[in-house]
Amino acid sequence: MTPTLPLPPLPPRGPALRPSAPHPDTVAVHGGMAGLTAAGSHVPVIDLSTTNPLAGVECGGDSYENLATGGTIREGDSAVYQRLWQPGVARFETALSALEGTEGTVAFASGMAALAAVLIASVAGGTPHVVALRPIYGGTDHVLATGLLGTTVSWVDPDGVAQAIRPDTGLVILESPANPTLALTDIRAVVAAAGSVPVLVDNTFATPVLQRPVDSGATLVLHSATKFLGGHGDVMGGTVSGPEHWMVRLRQVRALTGGVLHPFAAYLLHRGLRTLPVRVRAQQATAGAVAERLAGHPALARVLYPGLPGQDPLGLLGRQANGAGSIIALDLAGGFDAAVRFTEACTLITHAVSLGGVDSLVQHPASLTHRPVEAGARPGAGIVRLSIGLEHVDDLLADILAALDVVMDVTPDGAKVVVPNTAAAEPQDAVA
Repeated sequence: MTPTLPLPPLPPRGPALRPSAPHPDTVAVHGGMAGLTAAGSHVPVIDLSTTNPLAGVECGGDSYENLATGGTIREGDSAVYQRLWQPGVARFETALSALEGTEGTVAFASGMAALAAVLIASVAGGTPHVVALRPIYGGTDHVLATGLLGTTVSWVDPDGVAQAIRPDTGLVILESPANPTLALTDIRAVVAAAGSVPVLVDNTFATPVLQRPVDSGATLVLHSATKFLGGHGDVMGGTVSGPEHWMVRLRQVRALTGGVLHPFAAYLLHRGLRTLPVRVRAQQATAGAVAERLAGHPALARVLYPGLPGQDPLGLLGRQANGAGSIIALDLAGGFDAAVRFTEACTLITHAVSLGGVDSLVQHPASLTHRPVEAGARPGAGIVRLSIGLEHVDDLLADILAALDVVMDVTPDGAKVVVPNTAAAEPQDAVA
């Protein structure tokens, strides 16, 4: 008889088994759920009330004043009106704050409504100047470039942040990974260069599963919650997370401008958080496999993905972020014509804007999301952006490779090329 190894001793029972803080995966499932069991419910109740009964004139007036000036609901308060406070929205905000590690979150009707609220608050505080790092989401670029909300902007690279700061600078804004090139920015270095100026990081691409900007010193974290947080392409929303003094200002802006998140949207976003870690990791694993397979393909000038060799020159993966994410940019060697033909040749992957959902999407940023960006700062004409979903990697690769076959005869000089076996493609150079 084969001898058996002795079993290791059991760990002590009871509280010693409990970690000092729950794992983020557990936070994602249970965040914002406090009090439900006592109320006899297992999931948040969707309350569609637009107005709420008042206990009396004095109580109603006190509640209204508190909520309209950015306060949170207190014991004995009436919620008064959906534009001022809503229980399902508050639960979602609590859940996301726990994931991002911030004091609070304010949720809005869209990511652009969330950004607009931050800009309005900054302008109202006498600091209308923004220092922004390109590339950045086209909508963000557009609203800053137009000055529509009373801001002025200085566009810089990370090394130019400190020099661009002025007495009236109220914000430094960046994305990492950047949209759509996936370039990584050292958030901690930007925070140091910004000094006392708040740094806002758009964390839409990374999500709190892969990156928590406040851990690197950022003051504010922005999300287009429409993307990964919702994750199914069926709900729109936006959030800003950060310290409570900023949340007070943003709640007041939301109450006065009306960019509120609908209760049912809040329910869907809160539900989306519960599967966020599982979805993000699965999508990232597939994206990494797709990027590796496509690297070196002769129809592609570059595959832009932070997880490829040479594309994380600052060593931020594993230090600032826990992974490269699930967005890939392909730079077609044939330029604009090849990008158009590739995009339109995909059949499994849907040609549509947005990202972060369970189904894969492809779009041409220079023609769509980044069309309003000034020509010199617009993404290259040959770049297409892929948002990798939860389909099987073999099916996605079959669709992408078939679409690349279609564009093999589209090159800047019109030359015809032949597709070799790309299974052992050479690593890519670093992305500029």
